[in-house]
Amino acid sequence: MIKVITYGTYDMLHYGHIRLLERAKALGDYLIVGVTSDDYDKTRGKINLQQSLMERVEAVKATGLADEIIIEEYEGQKIDDIRRLGVDIFTVGSDWEGYFDYLNEYCKVVYLPRTQGVSSSELRAEKRRLIIGTIGDGNISKKFVHEMQYVNGVDYQECTENLDNVDAVYIASHPSQHYNDVKRALKAGKHVICESPIALTFKQCSELFDLAKEKNLVLTDAIKTAYSTAYSRLLVVAKSGRIGNIISVDSVCTSLEDGASMPGADLSKKQNSICAWGPTAMLPIFQLLGDSFKSLSITSMMLDEQLNYDGFTKLDFIYDKAVASAKIAKAAKSEGELIITGTKGYIYVPAPWWKTDYFEVRFENSAENKRYFYQLDGEGIRYEIVAFARAVESGRSSLYIENSTSCAIADTIERFYNGNCTVIKREGV
Repeated sequence: MIKVITYGTYDMLHYGHIRLLERAKALGDYLIVGVTSDDYDKTRGKINLQQSLMERVEAVKATGLADEIIIEEYEGQKIDDIRRLGVDIFTVGSDWEGYFDYLNEYCKVVYLPRTQGVSSSELRAEKRRLIIGTIGDGNISKKFVHEMQYVNGVDYQECTENLDNVDAVYIASHPSQHYNDVKRALKAGKHVICESPIALTFKQCSELFDLAKEKNLVLTDAIKTAYSTAYSRLLVVAKSGRIGNIISVDSVCTSLEDGASMPGADLSKKQNSICAWGPTAMLPIFQLLGDSFKSLSITSMMLDEQLNYDGFTKLDFIYDKAVASAKIAKAAKSEGELIITGTKGYIYVPAPWWKTDYFEVRFENSAENKRYFYQLDGEGIRYEIVAFARAVESGRSSLYIENSTSCAIADTIERFYNGNCTVIKREGV
């Protein structure tokens, strides 16, 4: 029996895919089809697939051409599969001609001619593109625009005053302007992705989500960490019971890079610590423990009390069966790690945890420890653009950050601004 193997993404399975599979099938007696996983596709630059892995597997299965379907998950797997499965022929489209010649050492390599004039990329390109404009011109906005070039189906356009030339708006203005900017965009009928916090009070945040729902528009938080593969996976591991019951979440986010702590710095144009780092630091707390905390203690070191500019803030949450803390700062530095404590073990994410592509699950018996590695490109920004574009296309808000989480973040920040915090003096003040 001659075994043949081929690989592909098979996104939006079309006639070209089927013809290639038919030719591959004709080369032998038994056809193995490798479907690339979502995570592996990200490492190859394919980050805006229209279908999930299971949808793509089912589409290949429905052709009736594959005798066996496997999942391709890592670089170098082709050699492992060829050896393990006893493959005689490896085949792929002729657009890869020469690229897989190294596999001739393990089996025969055949390049098949592709069907001209049809490809998944072309089909995706034919769909109406989402035009996104930006409000706010700081570095974070420039990063967002830069990352858009890596996402299929979206284009950037500078906003006009009335926003009539865009379909959606990315908002990265000063947090004090978010509420007005988001409201203006929603009233103009535009989908919105806004840097967190969406608003500075719980009431305003809830109002904006209600307005988006009324107008059938997508409004979502742009906390890029929420969209990274590693972070999503650690939430699943933590909630699965692998480390037992979660009893503590400790999150640290600090940075000195914007010079806020320098003498004479104009703090009126900068984000304070609670707005700049608070949403990211609070994200795992609310997503793992929920937003129904019993009490909250806020302690801040103020650089300017009139501007409510905190150089350092510590948040301490108490829940019925757990506790949590967040340390955030723009005028102090600490190890930016995330630790999730459980009754059986704990999850450790090294600094900077909000950009992680790796985390560890650790136990009393270190032989049971496990490390997880995932690709992270563009700090996660391109992934949040993909999720936003999909939400707009499907008409459903992103599930990466629930509305209740965004409102809990706004509620915590509102408590800070209302003076519900203990102020500690800086040295020399």
